[in-house]
Amino acid sequence: MIKTFDKNNFHPFCNKLAKKDPELYKVIEQYSYPPLWKREPSFATLIHIILEQQVSLASAKAAFNKLQEKIRITPERILQLTEDELKACYFSRQKIKYSRHLAATVLTGELSIEGLAAKPDDVVKHELKKIKGIGEWTADIFLMICLNRCDCFPAGDIALIKSFKEIKPSFLKATKEEILHAVEIWKPYRTIAAYLLWHTYIKKRNLKY
Repeated sequence: MIKTFDKNNFHPFCNKLAKKDPELYKVIEQYSYPPLWKREPSFATLIHIILEQQVSLASAKAAFNKLQEKIRITPERILQLTEDELKACYFSRQKIKYSRHLAATVLTGELSIEGLAAKPDDVVKHELKKIKGIGEWTADIFLMICLNRCDCFPAGDIALIKSFKEIKPSFLKATKEEILHAVEIWKPYRTIAAYLLWHTYIKKRNLKY
């Protein structure tokens, strides 16, 4: 069964976690509920998430906005742009390759982004990760923010792991595997827990998003 969250059940799911975990309770007590971050499950959104790989959200947003100013973001139009035109939109050489490959797979029908919503998490991940440039983190973010799946935890997300260690200092020197084991307690709402962790990370640093 595919389990998702929306504006109606998001706060109740946060409350379930808060009852289970005192540190998450403190997050809500101090900073209230996180925003329900949501993006359209579209080609343009996947391009945006690719741009966010290993850079700041602000840098990725600047590149995405620059691209939006230039074209309506579709697979056909991405492939029509030259390398220099994409570089002028702050795309690295690697992300140019990834974006073009994604565009080609959508146009050939190898990937149907619209069809992903009806598929289980593991199938969505498998289909996305077949695309060059899409790994575990990108697939997880798409599942969480675009498809609003309840039980994802992108352990490759630096801010997320840093926030986890801040609210649970006993895990300060924990490995990725140890953290993944520890967050099993949050099943089947690990995405909701991740939203709470991102929320406290942003609030503590007074960041804009």
